[in-house]
Amino acid sequence: MLNLAVTPPLVTAPEADSRQLIAADLRCLLAQIESSMRLVDAAMIDAGQEQDDSGNQAGSIDMSVRDDVALRYAAARAALNARQVGLGHALQYLSDSGEAA
Repeated sequence: MLNLAVTPPLVTAPEADSRQLIAADLRCLLAQIESSMRLVDAAMIDAGQEQDDSGNQAGSIDMSVRDDVALRYAAARAALNARQVGLGHALQYLSDSGEAA
């Protein structure tokens, strides 16, 4: 959650400086998304290993619950991937406007 109490006030800066600040912020967001994607991938692997180690037969109630969890992880990863693509486009637009990203 964003803590606005510690967010520095916005200041007017030359256009090139503004683009650099925005690009740096976008790169930070992209790095955070990459980190989250790695965490989701690790959680999916862990959920798969738990499913394999449980010895449950296909179609059991436990198996259905775990499949539901895996689907949630997959949906979360897809959403993160979509955000990553969008932020990448935003960074490219800044680059096209004169900022070397």
